[in-house]
Amino acid sequence: MPAFEYEALDAVGKTKRGVVSADSQRQARRELRRLELTPIDISTPRGKNATNRAFEKEPRVTSSQLVMVTRQLAALIGASTPLEEALNAVAMQLEAKGARTRFLAVRERVMEGWRFADALGEDSKSFPKLYCAVVAAGETSGDLGGVLERLATMLEKNRAIKNKAIASLIYPAALAVVAMSVVTALMVFVVPKIIEQFNAFDAQLPFLTRLVVGISDWVVNYGLAASITLILLGIGAWRALKEPPVKLVYDRQLLRLPIIGRLARAVEGARFARTLATLFAGGAPLLDSLTGAQRTISNSYIRDRLNVTVTMVSEGASLAAALRRAGELPPMLIHMVAAGERAGALPQLLDKAAIQLEEEFDTASTVALRLLEPAIIIGMGGAVLVIVLSIMLPILRLNTLAAG
Repeated sequence: MPAFEYEALDAVGKTKRGVVSADSQRQARRELRRLELTPIDISTPRGKNATNRAFEKEPRVTSSQLVMVTRQLAALIGASTPLEEALNAVAMQLEAKGARTRFLAVRERVMEGWRFADALGEDSKSFPKLYCAVVAAGETSGDLGGVLERLATMLEKNRAIKNKAIASLIYPAALAVVAMSVVTALMVFVVPKIIEQFNAFDAQLPFLTRLVVGISDWVVNYGLAASITLILLGIGAWRALKEPPVKLVYDRQLLRLPIIGRLARAVEGARFARTLATLFAGGAPLLDSLTGAQRTISNSYIRDRLNVTVTMVSEGASLAAALRRAGELPPMLIHMVAAGERAGALPQLLDKAAIQLEEEFDTASTVALRLLEPAIIIGMGGAVLVIVLSIMLPILRLNTLAAG
């Protein structure tokens, strides 16, 4: 039976929104009047299979909305609320119309007899394959509420790591832009004006001054062309990184860098461990859980190396031995996996490994950024000092000549 999203007035004139199941809009209006509601607007939630193009342009469910709804669904289902009622409850409190419409479309499919995971999979824009795989594991195990709780925690942790990395880079990036802008402005507007005054004396300028003047002339004459070239090269590199062979080489070299490589391994290891723990604890087989966790790895080289792990596990090898053979994830994670396999508590120890790797990433990134900020300030100060000295040296020389 189709579901209709409605807006109506109750007996005291208060606006209410919700979903009612009926064969047609006319039947839906009758049902609302039976409930002593006055219909204002009735529409059918439209899913991905609908031909209406307007829905295709609806904003997708954002990551923050997905985390919030997952957490609420876990609480409602854990309290023995039927799935369709839980979906209706969380959808109705979403302020964004696009997100509300998409969740109501999922509810409509569930009411038609679809599995929850399959209904989510119809809207790939909003619900990633991994999300649907975890939900499917929860449905299979019969503990959907518990699995959704773990899934919400995993999404929150992954988003927290990403947001922390972005937030940590904002200040150094802004500082670097300001430093470059100040130095460029000095080179383009200040240095040429002052050097013109020295040229009138027809005297030999100091080497440092001549060097700064040469750099200033180059920036004035070729700076714009160089900036455009760098932008085009950046765009070309960005497009090239979308090609799998290029991305594979880039990601491999990234892991070889002293500090960045360690941070990248920590982030990827934490995400892999948490996803694997969520899937395996949700009832999915180890091989399926491993394949799903592999897809969450953003570094293509590590993801490619994990193909060895998947193959070895499918042939009967232990997970720890297979991960050790791949050789790209942090050793601490592999030790925790080995301990989890011996103790029969793999999900719990994977969670602990994820927490430790996240703490390692937080500590290392904080130290690196604290060192980067003064380095940028010292670099800008050094550049300004060189420019000032290049201006002061001719002045001091002229004063000496005048005194003589």
